[in-house]
Amino acid sequence: MPRFIDTCQEHFPGAQPAEAYVAATVAAAKGLGFERDNTIACVGLCRDELTRAMRHRIQQAWGEAFNFSGLGGMLFVGKTGFGAAHAHAPIEGGRERYVYYAMPHIAIGGAGEIGACKRVGRDEPSTACGALVGFLSELKGERVRLALDPLDLEQTLLQQRLMEVVPHDHWPDLVEVTVAAHDVIRRDLAKMIELTVDRDRADFVAFTAVQIHGPRGGWVQPRAAWASVGGEAREVSLAE
Repeated sequence: MPRFIDTCQEHFPGAQPAEAYVAATVAAAKGLGFERDNTIACVGLCRDELTRAMRHRIQQAWGEAFNFSGLGGMLFVGKTGFGAAHAHAPIEGGRERYVYYAMPHIAIGGAGEIGACKRVGRDEPSTACGALVGFLSELKGERVRLALDPLDLEQTLLQQRLMEVVPHDHWPDLVEVTVAAHDVIRRDLAKMIELTVDRDRADFVAFTAVQIHGPRGGWVQPRAAWASVGGEAREVSLAE
């Protein structure tokens, strides 16, 4: 476990246990007027079953959440998906409120191995995020599929988006690719909010991060948070 923590903090400084992260986001949102009964949560995680614990924590805090999840945590639901989520929000005082969580994920083994994890019923070590590992494998093999494949839509879309941001002066590792995925997700979330949120009648708070699976539970590195209340941008702090 000490090796996991050391590696986690080396590559994802400021990472904290997942329960502490969710509690901090809830406290920050409540300070801006977002409550369980007046807000809908919109959650974008990877489809991997390892992310279910995070979804469960968020739903414990906010109630049933609208699912934005895609491979790698990418937000492929588009304007239609965001619009549908917003249409499900409670209305209080004539306003709707949305809280967004969006994050890619990565595993770190007990000895500090990047990408390593164990899965129930499988003796051999596994990896996370599998979609990002697959992209990295294709990148290093110089055969990245960029044409949209109707039989592999999400992976080819993910690879298109990542090729826009991964370093091209060296071979990136899984940590770099995970951070690149976060940056795509953060930008996509901001763009979807810009396109679909009517700030004259709705408030939002958004949190993006990197989810980290360890040998004894989940951790999270907070990376971005922003909000709009009453049509005005508000500062969001996760500090205790």
